Amino acid sequence: MDVHEAGERIERILSELDTSADPAVRERAGELVRTLLEFHGAALARMTELLADSGEVLAALASDELVGGLLVLHGLHPVEVDERVTAALEHVRPYLGSHAGDVELLGIETGGEGEGVARLRLTGTCDGCPSSAETVKQAIERAIRAAAPEIGAIEVEGMVPAGAAAGRTLLPVVTLDCPVPREAS
Repeated sequence: MDVHEAGERIERILSELDTSADPAVRERAGELVRTLLEFHGAALARMTELLADSGEVLAALASDELVGGLLVLHGLHPVEVDERVTAALEHVRPYLGSHAGDVELLGIETGGEGEGVARLRLTGTCDGCPSSAETVKQAIERAIRAAAPEIGAIEVEGMVPAGAAAGRTLLPVVTLDCPVPREAS
């Protein structure tokens, strides 16, 4: 089961209930969701308490995307979000290096509803190369979202909003160090 797909499906169903059901049904559906979340949260809290003496087992469970996502949902993940994001970036660094780049974590801001914003900066000789920018951006986002599903937004320093300038969809051209493909003569 994909954690993000499941979350999106739950959100979609709740939105459909909010727009199509009568007020009594909406209230009962909301109560059902809250009760299930409280029940699962209490069970997970108890499981983490029982596993506290076995740090290796808890760490292994928390590193699983599905279990880790549930622990995050209930505020029970044993590893702080900044540590998980840093580890995720370390995991993609070799790939970024293959694109002559790197990434720096500038910080994480937590939002009011538990969602956070990860602020990053791309570095390296290809940080302005549009051909690899989308691939690099996707690799970074996948790694962060898998490690820290509570991150709601990922902002990369120097990113140009889509459609802001013709031919530049993600990053401004900063250097001319990126190889430009030549047409065959």
